[in-house]
Amino acid sequence: MCGIIGVFGNDNAGRLAAVGLFAEQHRGQESCGMAVSDGLLIRLHKKMGLVKEVFHEEQLNALPGKIAIGHVRYPTKGSATEFNTQPHLVETLSGPCYALASNGDIVNYAQVRKMLENEKVYFKSDNDAELLVKYIAYRILHYKENIGDAIRNLMRDIKGAYSSVLCTPTELYMFRDPYSIRPMIWGKTPEGTVIVASESCALDTLGVQDRKEVPPAGIIKVSDSKIEVLDNDPNLYREGNCEKHCIFEQIYFSRPDSFHFGENVYAVREKIGAALALQDEGLNPDLVVPVPDSSNFIGLGYANQNGIPLSLGLIRNHYIGRTFIKPEQAVRDESVRQKFNVLPNFFNGKRIVLIDDSIVRGTTIRKIVRLIKDAGAAEIHLRIGSPQIKHSCYYGIDTPTTEELIANRRTLEEIREITGVDSLKHLPLTDLKTCVHCPENYCYACFDGNYPVGVPDVYN
Repeated sequence: MCGIIGVFGNDNAGRLAAVGLFAEQHRGQESCGMAVSDGLLIRLHKKMGLVKEVFHEEQLNALPGKIAIGHVRYPTKGSATEFNTQPHLVETLSGPCYALASNGDIVNYAQVRKMLENEKVYFKSDNDAELLVKYIAYRILHYKENIGDAIRNLMRDIKGAYSSVLCTPTELYMFRDPYSIRPMIWGKTPEGTVIVASESCALDTLGVQDRKEVPPAGIIKVSDSKIEVLDNDPNLYREGNCEKHCIFEQIYFSRPDSFHFGENVYAVREKIGAALALQDEGLNPDLVVPVPDSSNFIGLGYANQNGIPLSLGLIRNHYIGRTFIKPEQAVRDESVRQKFNVLPNFFNGKRIVLIDDSIVRGTTIRKIVRLIKDAGAAEIHLRIGSPQIKHSCYYGIDTPTTEELIANRRTLEEIREITGVDSLKHLPLTDLKTCVHCPENYCYACFDGNYPVGVPDVYN
């Protein structure tokens, strides 16, 4: 999972991009990077670490320019190394250079990379964003296409999820896959600066008032003279006429103060909580306790629906990153121990409904339940705001193998026993679909195995 930012037409583009990336830090905490153009030269800086660690004042002073693109990253395609950090930069002898950052994953990566390597295109990483920018540069240099046509051919040849920003020394492009799987929203500040980001919360922070989503298969070109929305029919590149947004953006990934896919994220989560509560008529616990932070609004919806007090009995250390998308099990285990603590003398003798958004590997929730039991809870009834995750995601979330998913290895009763709770219920898929306005426009592949864009060629 990643976050992108693009800024055009501001003397402090690098600083604005850093602020936007900080607002999206929840989307990636392994590494970050930025490419900034002063009209002649694109300067690139990327490194492992958090935004405020990498882009301090001295570093921002070294990145002058009116155009900037940036990225925060969790590793999905490609390991957690500096080589795989974004943006990726292509420099050419016969033309301008290009920098690109993207959120998503490419499912036919191996096939397209082999084709480019056969054409003597060299790769420094195994990251899908490098594939995208080198495909575009290849089309421009080999076939003499303009950037818009190169991106159209990219959409024809490259399959998967990508919400991408590309810059040349003088122009900014934003484009999105035909299914618009990952969020991407753009607009202008009152001063005229164009900004695009993964989430609207970043635009809020930067003062963007008028905003809209980049359309499916959308290509938007920004230059000094104008903003041009290049005509592009998404139905040329996809089966069916539906978008397939990632439902997990609404359940877990996005900040609750974001608005995308036509939905207020917090409102969707409240509806999920209310739907969970309707399964529990007759259950009379003392308290509803959400696992912070992504489950807070699910817990609020549950508590309001059933008239049970909501209490924040779990305290989260916000300096620890998200756990289920950490790349190694040992790191996840250590993060869980450091991430959560309980209020002292709070749970003694209480019957608790514990709310979480999902169970992926089962690592986090098992340890949280142990914390609450050790704190004296009498009963713990675990309620999950999503169906069981039985299938890997290949569109930008780090669940690469089904063997890692506990729902594929254990029955629901076995998971209840492993977690140590008194009862366990998931939100059924049919109920989840009632919580969004246009359920047919979402991807539920992690729940039902129906992949709208297929699976990676290496797994076929």
